[in-house]
Amino acid sequence: MFDLKKFRTVWIWIILVFVILVLVSSKLGGKGRWNPAEKVIVEITAPFQRLLKSTIDKTKAIWFKYFALIQAHNENILLKQEIDLLRVENSRYQERLTTHERLQELLQFKETYDWPVLAAQVILRDPSGWFESVIIDKGEDSGLKVNMPVVNARGVVGRLVSVSADYAKVLLIIDQNSSVDCIIQRSRDGGILKGLSSDVCRLDYVLETSDVKVGDKVVTSGLGGVYPKGLDVGEVLTVVNTPGELFRDVKVRPMVDFSKLEELLVILEEAPLANRWEEDD
Repeated sequence: MFDLKKFRTVWIWIILVFVILVLVSSKLGGKGRWNPAEKVIVEITAPFQRLLKSTIDKTKAIWFKYFALIQAHNENILLKQEIDLLRVENSRYQERLTTHERLQELLQFKETYDWPVLAAQVILRDPSGWFESVIIDKGEDSGLKVNMPVVNARGVVGRLVSVSADYAKVLLIIDQNSSVDCIIQRSRDGGILKGLSSDVCRLDYVLETSDVKVGDKVVTSGLGGVYPKGLDVGEVLTVVNTPGELFRDVKVRPMVDFSKLEELLVILEEAPLANRWEEDD
């Protein structure tokens, strides 16, 4: 158990020694030589004084180091906050830069063709997972109607299948329910593009006698009353000839990256007759 009497005795001795050291220091601090008695006192008390001074110096050092550590810790927190803010600002800057680049591509597309278009932002993908579709932030109040074609700077994205006052649903060309009347740009052979997966479509009804090669560009034919003629759709990925079959098995890689849809353009009406694709006929 804790012995209170012994604790008090120790502290009494410590206080007495401290008082004696103070008195002796003041006495020995005067002028003149030490007498024999003072010399004995100095020899006895000096170690205690040295110990006391060392203890005080160490205590001061620890105390100042503690405050220095606290200050350094606070400065470190402030620096980390500044770094976090700079990272956020840099991220915002990079996002603005990439958005600007995408909008520049859309602007170039708009200037290339004469069709009236409306820019829209993708706000949601089909939550059910049953269809390859997206929701955009424009609707009837902006002049949108069902079956209007949707594109981006790369090519055909899809068509509007549902429209409300402020929103619209776009059925993507990679959906299995989608169909786009297309032609091979080089040979002018036709076919119907159907969705197959997120990065591959098939071009149905391409005759076995058609001139189709890997790498050929596929564009819209203008038939069907939905997509204007000459829009980029994809590139021929594979061509397989099956003996005895009337049609070739043609796979097409879409021009559009459907995993990165953000800004889109809705074409508000058919292209005018005097467009650059009419020259190909």
